[in-house]
Amino acid sequence: MAFDVDLFVIGGGSGGVRAARTSAETGARVALAEDSRMGGTCVIRGCVPKKLMVFASEFREQVALAGEYGWSAETGTFDWQAFRGKLHRELDRLESVYRGILDRNNVTVYDARARVTGPNTVELDTGETITAGHVLIATGGRPTRPDMPNAALGMVSDDIFLMDELPKSMLIVGGGFIACEMACILNGLGVKVTQYYRGAQILRGFDDEARGLIAEMMREQGIDLHLGTNIVDMWPADAENGTTGLVGMTHEDTATAPGPVRIKATNGDEATFDRLLFATGRTPNSANLGLKELGIGLDRHGAIEVDAYSQTAVPSIYAIGDVTDRIQLTPVAIREGMAFTETVFKNNPTAPDHDTVPSAVFTQPELGTVGLTEEQAREQEEIEVYCTSFKPMKSAFAGRPLRVLMKLIVSKATRKVLGCHIVSDGAGELIQMVGIAVKAGLTKEQFDQTVAVHPTMSEELVTMHSPVRTA
Repeated sequence: MAFDVDLFVIGGGSGGVRAARTSAETGARVALAEDSRMGGTCVIRGCVPKKLMVFASEFREQVALAGEYGWSAETGTFDWQAFRGKLHRELDRLESVYRGILDRNNVTVYDARARVTGPNTVELDTGETITAGHVLIATGGRPTRPDMPNAALGMVSDDIFLMDELPKSMLIVGGGFIACEMACILNGLGVKVTQYYRGAQILRGFDDEARGLIAEMMREQGIDLHLGTNIVDMWPADAENGTTGLVGMTHEDTATAPGPVRIKATNGDEATFDRLLFATGRTPNSANLGLKELGIGLDRHGAIEVDAYSQTAVPSIYAIGDVTDRIQLTPVAIREGMAFTETVFKNNPTAPDHDTVPSAVFTQPELGTVGLTEEQAREQEEIEVYCTSFKPMKSAFAGRPLRVLMKLIVSKATRKVLGCHIVSDGAGELIQMVGIAVKAGLTKEQFDQTVAVHPTMSEELVTMHSPVRTA
Protein backbone atom coordinates (compact mmCIF):
# COMPACT_ATOMS: atom_id res chain seq x y z
CA MET A 1 0.00 0.00 0.00
CA ALA A 2 1.27 3.48 -0.82
CA PHE A 3 1.05 5.92 2.07
CA ASP A 4 0.81 9.70 1.97
CA VAL A 5 3.89 9.95 4.23
CA ASP A 6 6.39 7.54 5.72
CA LEU A 7 6.04 9.03 9.20
CA PHE A 8 3.39 11.10 10.92
CA VAL A 9 4.43 12.65 14.24
CA ILE A 10 1.73 13.81 16.66
CA GLY A 11 3.26 16.46 18.91
CA GLY A 12 5.69 19.30 18.25
CA GLY A 13 7.74 19.24 21.45
CA SER A 14 11.45 18.54 21.72
CA GLY A 15 11.11 14.77 21.25
CA GLY A 16 8.66 14.94 18.36
CA VAL A 17 10.61 17.62 16.49
CA ARG A 18 13.90 15.73 16.91
CA ALA A 19 12.36 12.51 15.64
CA ALA A 20 10.78 14.31 12.69
CA ARG A 21 14.03 16.02 11.73
CA THR A 22 16.31 13.00 12.06
CA SER A 23 13.81 10.79 10.20
CA ALA A 24 13.47 13.35 7.39
CA GLU A 25 17.27 13.45 7.09
CA THR A 26 17.17 9.77 6.05
CA GLY A 27 14.97 10.69 3.10
CA ALA A 28 11.70 9.73 4.76
CA ARG A 29 8.59 11.77 3.96
CA VAL A 30 7.53 13.23 7.29
CA ALA A 31 4.53 15.20 8.54
CA LEU A 32 3.89 16.59 12.03
CA ALA A 33 0.78 17.92 13.76
CA GLU A 34 0.77 20.26 16.78
CA ASP A 35 -2.40 21.82 18.16
CA SER A 36 -0.63 24.31 20.42
CA ARG A 37 2.70 26.10 20.11
CA MET A 38 5.72 24.48 18.50
CA GLY A 39 8.36 23.59 21.06
CA GLY A 40 6.08 21.91 23.55
CA THR A 41 6.27 22.07 27.32
CA CYS A 42 10.04 22.54 27.55
CA VAL A 43 10.36 25.52 25.25
CA ILE A 44 7.03 27.25 25.83
CA ARG A 45 5.79 26.28 29.31
CA GLY A 46 8.67 24.59 31.11
CA CYS A 47 12.45 24.37 31.11
CA VAL A 48 13.28 27.48 29.09
CA PRO A 49 10.98 30.10 30.65
CA LYS A 50 11.58 28.55 34.07
CA LYS A 51 15.37 28.83 33.76
CA LEU A 52 15.10 32.44 32.61
CA MET A 53 12.99 33.10 35.72
CA VAL A 54 15.64 31.35 37.82
CA PHE A 55 18.25 33.78 36.45
CA ALA A 56 15.98 36.75 37.17
CA SER A 57 15.29 35.58 40.72
CA GLU A 58 18.97 35.21 41.66
CA PHE A 59 19.95 38.84 41.27
CA ARG A 60 18.55 39.96 44.63
CA GLU A 61 20.92 37.60 46.46
CA GLN A 62 23.78 38.62 44.16
CA VAL A 63 23.24 42.26 45.09
CA ALA A 64 23.29 41.33 48.78
CA LEU A 65 26.54 39.43 48.24
CA ALA A 66 28.04 42.36 46.37
CA GLY A 67 27.49 44.59 49.40
CA GLU A 68 29.42 42.16 51.59
CA TYR A 69 32.30 42.24 49.11
CA GLY A 70 32.70 46.01 49.30
CA TRP A 71 30.46 47.14 46.47
CA SER A 72 27.98 49.95 47.05
CA ALA A 73 24.92 48.12 45.83
CA GLU A 74 21.21 48.40 46.46
CA THR A 75 18.43 46.08 45.38
CA GLY A 76 15.98 47.85 43.12
CA THR A 77 12.44 46.73 42.37
CA PHE A 78 11.69 43.87 40.02
CA ASP A 79 9.64 44.88 36.97
CA TRP A 80 7.53 41.82 36.13
CA GLN A 81 5.93 43.52 33.12
CA ALA A 82 9.29 44.31 31.51
CA PHE A 83 10.62 40.81 32.20
CA ARG A 84 7.41 39.11 31.05
CA GLY A 85 7.41 40.98 27.74
CA LYS A 86 11.01 40.06 27.00
CA LEU A 87 10.39 36.47 28.09
CA HIS A 88 7.52 36.01 25.66
CA ARG A 89 9.48 37.59 22.82
CA GLU A 90 12.21 35.03 23.47
CA LEU A 91 9.69 32.18 23.47
CA ASP A 92 8.28 33.48 20.17
CA ARG A 93 11.81 33.46 18.75
CA LEU A 94 12.45 29.90 19.90
CA GLU A 95 9.15 28.71 18.46
CA SER A 96 10.16 30.17 15.10
CA VAL A 97 13.50 28.34 15.39
CA TYR A 98 11.66 25.02 15.83
CA ARG A 99 9.43 25.76 12.86
CA GLY A 100 12.50 26.65 10.83
CA ILE A 101 14.13 23.32 11.67
CA LEU A 102 11.10 21.44 10.36
CA ASP A 103 10.79 23.64 7.28
CA ARG A 104 14.45 23.22 6.31
CA ASN A 105 14.05 19.46 6.55
CA ASN A 106 10.90 19.44 4.39
CA VAL A 107 8.65 18.27 7.21
CA THR A 108 5.01 19.12 6.47
CA VAL A 109 3.50 20.86 9.52
CA TYR A 110 -0.19 20.86 10.40
CA ASP A 111 -1.34 23.33 13.05
CA ALA A 112 -4.13 21.02 14.09
CA ARG A 113 -5.10 18.35 16.60
CA ALA A 114 -4.54 14.80 15.37
CA ARG A 115 -5.77 11.39 16.43
CA VAL A 116 -5.09 7.91 15.12
CA THR A 117 -8.03 6.15 13.51
CA GLY A 118 -6.18 3.06 12.29
CA PRO A 119 -2.72 1.47 12.36
CA ASN A 120 -1.70 3.72 9.45
CA THR A 121 -4.28 6.47 9.51
CA VAL A 122 -4.32 9.88 11.20
CA GLU A 123 -7.29 12.23 11.24
CA LEU A 124 -6.95 15.98 11.83
CA ASP A 125 -9.57 18.16 13.48
CA THR A 126 -9.70 20.03 10.17
CA GLY A 127 -11.37 16.93 8.71
CA GLU A 128 -8.34 15.86 6.69
CA THR A 129 -7.20 12.22 6.78
CA ILE A 130 -3.56 11.23 6.17
CA THR A 131 -2.07 7.77 5.81
CA ALA A 132 1.38 6.98 7.18
CA GLY A 133 3.74 4.04 7.21
CA HIS A 134 4.48 4.77 10.86
CA VAL A 135 2.89 7.01 13.48
CA LEU A 136 4.88 8.47 16.38
CA ILE A 137 3.01 9.87 19.36
CA ALA A 138 4.95 12.56 21.23
CA THR A 139 2.19 14.53 22.90
CA GLY A 140 3.91 15.04 26.27
CA GLY A 141 2.06 15.72 29.50
CA ARG A 142 0.13 18.42 31.30
CA PRO A 143 -0.12 19.67 34.89
CA THR A 144 -3.13 18.53 36.87
CA ARG A 145 -5.24 20.07 39.60
CA PRO A 146 -6.58 18.10 42.55
CA ASP A 147 -10.18 16.96 42.43
CA MET A 148 -11.74 19.33 44.96
CA PRO A 149 -14.29 22.15 44.99
CA ASN A 150 -13.01 25.49 43.64
CA ALA A 151 -9.80 23.92 42.29
CA ALA A 152 -10.05 26.35 39.36
CA LEU A 153 -9.05 29.11 41.79
CA GLY A 154 -5.54 27.67 41.72
CA MET A 155 -3.04 28.06 38.94
CA VAL A 156 -0.84 25.31 37.51
CA SER A 157 2.74 25.66 36.32
CA ASP A 158 1.67 26.58 32.75
CA ASP A 159 -0.06 29.68 34.12
CA ILE A 160 2.94 31.17 35.94
CA PHE A 161 4.38 32.66 32.76
CA LEU A 162 1.05 34.25 31.82
CA MET A 163 0.39 36.26 34.99
CA ASP A 164 -0.42 39.91 34.34
CA GLU A 165 1.24 40.94 37.57
CA LEU A 166 3.35 39.41 40.29
CA PRO A 167 1.36 38.65 43.45
CA LYS A 168 2.49 39.83 46.86
CA SER A 169 1.82 36.41 48.39
CA MET A 170 1.43 32.90 47.01
CA LEU A 171 0.65 29.47 48.40
CA ILE A 172 2.32 26.62 46.53
CA VAL A 173 0.83 23.16 47.06
CA GLY A 174 3.20 20.30 46.30
CA GLY A 175 6.66 19.06 47.14
CA GLY A 176 8.14 17.89 43.84
CA PHE A 177 10.78 19.64 41.81
CA ILE A 178 8.33 22.00 40.07
CA ALA A 179 6.83 23.12 43.39
CA CYS A 180 10.24 23.66 44.98
CA GLU A 181 11.71 25.43 41.95
CA MET A 182 8.75 27.80 41.74
CA ALA A 183 8.91 28.48 45.47
CA CYS A 184 12.55 29.53 45.17
CA ILE A 185 11.97 31.57 41.99
CA LEU A 186 9.01 33.53 43.33
CA ASN A 187 10.68 34.06 46.69
CA GLY A 188 13.70 35.47 44.88
CA LEU A 189 11.45 37.84 42.94
CA GLY A 190 10.04 39.23 46.16
CA VAL A 191 6.83 37.21 46.55
CA LYS A 192 6.01 36.03 50.08
CA VAL A 193 5.90 32.27 49.51
CA THR A 194 4.19 29.63 51.63
CA GLN A 195 4.52 25.98 50.59
CA TYR A 196 2.39 23.04 51.74
CA TYR A 197 3.44 19.47 51.11
CA ARG A 198 1.50 16.51 52.44
CA GLY A 199 4.59 14.27 52.71
CA ALA A 200 7.27 14.10 55.38
CA GLN A 201 9.95 15.75 53.21
CA ILE A 202 10.07 17.56 49.87
CA LEU A 203 11.59 16.11 46.67
CA ARG A 204 10.46 12.52 47.16
CA GLY A 205 12.66 10.09 45.27
CA PHE A 206 15.82 12.15 45.59
CA ASP A 207 18.59 11.45 48.10
CA ASP A 208 17.30 11.99 51.65
CA GLU A 209 20.33 13.94 52.85
CA ALA A 210 20.27 16.22 49.81
CA ARG A 211 16.57 16.99 50.01
CA GLY A 212 16.84 17.65 53.72
CA LEU A 213 19.51 20.29 53.12
CA ILE A 214 17.47 21.94 50.36
CA ALA A 215 14.45 22.15 52.69
CA GLU A 216 16.67 23.77 55.32
CA MET A 217 18.09 26.27 52.82
CA MET A 218 14.64 27.14 51.48
CA ARG A 219 13.51 28.01 54.99
CA GLU A 220 16.70 30.05 55.54
CA GLN A 221 15.73 32.16 52.54
CA GLY A 222 12.31 32.93 53.99
CA ILE A 223 10.07 30.32 52.34
CA ASP A 224 7.39 29.26 54.82
CA LEU A 225 7.56 25.50 54.22
CA HIS A 226 4.99 23.27 55.95
CA LEU A 227 5.45 19.49 55.74
CA GLY A 228 2.68 17.01 56.43
CA THR A 229 0.22 19.71 55.40
CA ASN A 230 -2.44 19.95 52.71
CA ILE A 231 -5.50 22.01 51.81
CA VAL A 232 -8.88 20.73 52.98
CA ASP A 233 -10.96 23.64 51.68
CA MET A 234 -10.56 26.74 49.53
CA TRP A 235 -12.83 29.56 48.40
CA PRO A 236 -12.63 33.11 47.03
CA ALA A 237 -11.36 35.39 49.80
CA ASP A 238 -14.27 37.78 49.32
CA ALA A 239 -16.88 35.01 49.57
CA GLU A 240 -18.16 32.87 52.38
CA ASN A 241 -16.59 29.52 53.21
CA GLY A 242 -17.88 26.83 50.87
CA THR A 243 -18.69 29.06 47.88
CA THR A 244 -18.37 27.02 44.68
CA GLY A 245 -19.17 29.62 42.06
CA LEU A 246 -15.87 29.25 40.20
CA VAL A 247 -15.99 25.52 39.53
CA GLY A 248 -16.72 26.15 35.84
CA MET A 249 -13.75 28.45 35.26
CA THR A 250 -11.70 27.42 32.22
CA HIS A 251 -7.96 26.79 32.23
CA GLU A 252 -7.33 29.89 30.11
CA ASP A 253 -8.88 32.05 32.84
CA THR A 254 -6.73 30.87 35.70
CA ALA A 255 -3.60 32.91 35.02
CA THR A 256 -5.39 36.25 35.17
CA ALA A 257 -8.90 35.94 36.63
CA PRO A 258 -8.78 34.60 40.20
CA GLY A 259 -8.34 37.05 43.01
CA PRO A 260 -7.19 36.31 46.56
CA VAL A 261 -7.91 32.80 47.83
CA ARG A 262 -8.87 31.80 51.35
CA ILE A 263 -7.80 28.31 52.43
CA LYS A 264 -8.17 25.96 55.35
CA ALA A 265 -5.30 23.52 55.95
CA THR A 266 -5.04 20.12 57.60
CA ASN A 267 -2.97 21.66 60.40
CA GLY A 268 -5.90 23.90 61.31
CA ASP A 269 -4.48 27.06 59.78
CA GLU A 270 -6.76 29.38 57.84
CA ALA A 271 -5.13 32.03 55.66
CA THR A 272 -5.56 34.24 52.59
CA PHE A 273 -3.14 34.35 49.67
CA ASP A 274 -3.11 36.55 46.57
CA ARG A 275 -2.59 33.48 44.38
CA LEU A 276 -2.40 29.71 44.74
CA LEU A 277 -0.32 27.33 42.62
CA PHE A 278 -1.02 23.62 42.41
CA ALA A 279 2.17 21.71 41.60
CA THR A 280 0.81 18.30 42.48
CA GLY A 281 1.60 16.19 39.45
CA ARG A 282 1.42 15.80 35.70
CA THR A 283 -0.71 13.58 33.47
CA PRO A 284 0.28 12.08 30.09
CA ASN A 285 -1.54 13.68 27.14
CA SER A 286 -3.00 10.41 25.85
CA ALA A 287 -6.73 11.14 26.01
CA ASN A 288 -8.84 11.34 22.85
CA LEU A 289 -6.04 10.09 20.60
CA GLY A 290 -7.92 6.94 19.55
CA LEU A 291 -5.45 4.63 21.28
CA LYS A 292 -7.75 2.38 23.28
CA GLU A 293 -9.89 1.76 20.22
CA LEU A 294 -6.82 0.30 18.50
CA GLY A 295 -5.86 -1.89 21.46
CA ILE A 296 -2.91 0.23 22.56
CA GLY A 297 -2.34 -0.15 26.30
CA LEU A 298 -2.46 2.72 28.78
CA ASP A 299 -1.45 2.40 32.41
CA ARG A 300 -3.65 3.67 35.24
CA HIS A 301 -2.17 7.16 34.91
CA GLY A 302 -2.78 7.27 31.15
CA ALA A 303 0.82 6.63 30.07
CA ILE A 304 1.17 4.81 26.75
CA GLU A 305 2.64 1.35 27.21
CA VAL A 306 5.65 0.70 24.97
CA ASP A 307 8.44 -1.84 24.70
CA ALA A 308 12.18 -1.16 24.97
CA TYR A 309 12.14 0.28 21.44
CA SER A 310 9.20 2.65 22.12
CA GLN A 311 6.83 0.46 20.08
CA THR A 312 3.21 0.05 21.15
CA ALA A 313 1.00 -3.02 20.81
CA VAL A 314 0.25 -1.83 17.26
CA PRO A 315 3.53 -2.42 15.37
CA SER A 316 3.25 0.70 13.17
CA ILE A 317 2.63 3.04 16.13
CA TYR A 318 5.37 4.24 18.50
CA ALA A 319 5.41 6.67 21.43
CA ILE A 320 8.17 8.69 23.08
CA GLY A 321 8.62 11.32 25.76
CA ASP A 322 6.45 12.24 28.73
CA VAL A 323 3.35 10.59 27.27
CA THR A 324 5.07 7.25 28.06
CA ASP A 325 6.01 8.37 31.59
CA ARG A 326 9.36 6.63 31.60
CA ILE A 327 11.69 9.49 32.57
CA GLN A 328 10.09 12.91 32.27
CA LEU A 329 13.09 14.90 31.06
CA THR A 330 13.51 16.77 27.78
CA PRO A 331 16.93 15.27 26.94
CA VAL A 332 15.48 11.80 27.47
CA ALA A 333 12.63 12.51 25.04
CA ILE A 334 15.18 13.74 22.50
CA ARG A 335 17.26 10.56 22.93
CA GLU A 336 14.11 8.46 22.51
CA GLY A 337 13.29 10.34 19.31
CA MET A 338 16.75 9.68 17.90
CA ALA A 339 16.57 6.00 18.90
CA PHE A 340 13.22 5.78 17.09
CA THR A 341 14.82 7.04 13.87
CA GLU A 342 17.68 4.54 14.21
CA THR A 343 15.22 1.70 14.74
CA VAL A 344 12.63 2.50 12.09
CA PHE A 345 14.44 4.36 9.32
CA LYS A 346 18.08 3.29 9.65
CA ASN A 347 17.49 -0.44 10.19
CA ASN A 348 19.52 -0.24 13.41
CA PRO A 349 17.30 -1.38 16.30
CA THR A 350 18.20 0.95 19.18
CA ALA A 351 16.65 0.95 22.63
CA PRO A 352 16.96 4.33 24.36
CA ASP A 353 19.24 4.14 27.40
CA HIS A 354 17.39 5.11 30.58
CA ASP A 355 20.16 4.03 32.95
CA THR A 356 22.18 6.53 35.03
CA VAL A 357 20.54 9.69 33.69
CA PRO A 358 21.84 12.89 35.32
CA SER A 359 19.35 15.59 36.25
CA ALA A 360 19.11 18.88 38.10
CA VAL A 361 16.54 20.61 40.28
CA PHE A 362 16.85 24.39 39.96
CA THR A 363 16.10 25.29 43.52
CA GLN A 364 18.35 27.78 45.31
CA PRO A 365 20.79 26.17 45.90
CA GLU A 366 20.48 23.69 43.04
CA LEU A 367 20.45 19.92 43.32
CA GLY A 368 22.42 17.87 40.81
CA THR A 369 22.07 14.11 40.89
CA VAL A 370 23.13 11.06 38.93
CA GLY A 371 22.86 7.35 39.69
CA LEU A 372 21.53 5.75 42.85
CA THR A 373 20.53 7.53 46.03
CA GLU A 374 21.98 6.25 49.29
CA GLU A 375 18.61 4.70 50.10
CA GLN A 376 18.37 2.89 46.75
CA ALA A 377 21.98 1.68 46.82
CA ARG A 378 21.92 0.18 50.30
CA GLU A 379 18.89 -1.92 49.34
CA GLN A 380 20.90 -3.29 46.42
CA GLU A 381 24.31 -4.03 47.95
CA GLU A 382 26.86 -3.06 50.61
CA ILE A 383 28.05 0.49 50.11
CA GLU A 384 30.31 3.20 51.46
CA VAL A 385 29.08 6.78 51.70
CA TYR A 386 31.49 9.67 51.24
CA CYS A 387 29.91 12.98 52.17
CA THR A 388 30.74 16.49 53.28
CA SER A 389 28.65 19.59 53.92
CA PHE A 390 30.13 23.04 54.45
CA LYS A 391 29.79 26.75 53.83
CA PRO A 392 31.51 27.57 50.52
CA MET A 393 34.12 30.30 50.50
CA LYS A 394 31.97 32.82 48.66
CA SER A 395 29.10 32.56 51.14
CA ALA A 396 31.22 32.16 54.27
CA PHE A 397 33.17 35.37 53.56
CA ALA A 398 29.90 37.27 53.07
CA GLY A 399 28.31 35.81 56.20
CA ARG A 400 25.52 34.24 54.18
CA PRO A 401 23.80 31.02 55.38
CA LEU A 402 24.24 28.90 52.22
CA ARG A 403 25.61 25.42 52.78
CA VAL A 404 26.58 22.90 50.12
CA LEU A 405 26.66 19.11 50.01
CA MET A 406 28.99 16.81 48.08
CA LYS A 407 28.13 13.12 48.28
CA LEU A 408 29.37 9.92 46.61
CA ILE A 409 27.79 6.47 46.92
CA VAL A 410 30.36 3.71 46.37
CA SER A 411 29.97 -0.05 45.92
CA LYS A 412 32.07 -1.99 48.43
CA ALA A 413 32.42 -4.92 46.05
CA THR A 414 33.34 -3.19 42.78
CA ARG A 415 34.46 0.23 44.13
CA LYS A 416 32.36 1.86 41.39
CA VAL A 417 30.74 5.18 42.16
CA LEU A 418 27.05 4.28 42.04
CA GLY A 419 25.69 7.76 42.62
CA CYS A 420 26.65 11.38 43.11
CA HIS A 421 24.52 14.10 44.72
CA ILE A 422 25.49 17.77 44.83
CA VAL A 423 23.65 20.62 46.52
CA SER A 424 25.25 23.94 45.58
CA ASP A 425 25.05 26.91 43.28
CA GLY A 426 25.76 25.60 39.79
CA ALA A 427 25.05 21.98 40.75
CA GLY A 428 23.33 21.45 37.40
CA GLU A 429 26.53 22.38 35.56
CA LEU A 430 28.66 20.22 37.87
CA ILE A 431 26.52 17.09 37.63
CA GLN A 432 26.74 17.07 33.83
CA MET A 433 30.48 16.51 34.10
CA VAL A 434 30.28 14.06 37.01
CA GLY A 435 27.56 12.20 35.12
CA ILE A 436 30.12 11.24 32.48
CA ALA A 437 32.34 9.62 35.09
CA VAL A 438 29.50 7.78 36.83
CA LYS A 439 28.04 6.61 33.52
CA ALA A 440 31.48 5.34 32.53
CA GLY A 441 31.63 3.24 35.72
CA LEU A 442 34.68 4.91 37.25
CA THR A 443 35.77 3.76 40.68
CA LYS A 444 36.28 5.76 43.84
CA GLU A 445 40.02 5.25 43.45
CA GLN A 446 39.91 6.77 39.96
CA PHE A 447 38.12 9.78 41.42
CA ASP A 448 40.85 9.98 44.06
CA GLN A 449 43.60 9.84 41.42
CA THR A 450 42.26 13.03 39.87
CA VAL A 451 44.09 16.14 41.10
CA ALA A 452 41.83 18.65 42.80
CA VAL A 453 41.18 22.09 41.34
CA HIS A 454 41.77 24.50 44.24
CA PRO A 455 40.04 26.48 45.62
CA THR A 456 36.70 25.16 44.40
CA MET A 457 33.67 23.54 46.00
CA SER A 458 33.83 20.57 43.67
CA GLU A 459 37.36 19.59 44.69
CA GLU A 460 35.69 17.81 47.60
CA LEU A 461 34.53 15.16 45.11
CA VAL A 462 38.13 13.97 44.71
CA THR A 463 39.46 14.60 48.22
CA MET A 464 37.00 12.67 50.42
CA HIS A 465 39.21 9.70 51.37
CA SER A 466 37.31 8.23 54.32
CA PRO A 467 33.68 7.12 54.26
CA VAL A 468 31.35 8.77 56.75
CA ARG A 469 29.33 5.54 57.03
CA THR A 470 28.79 2.13 55.51
CA ALA A 471 25.54 0.34 54.89
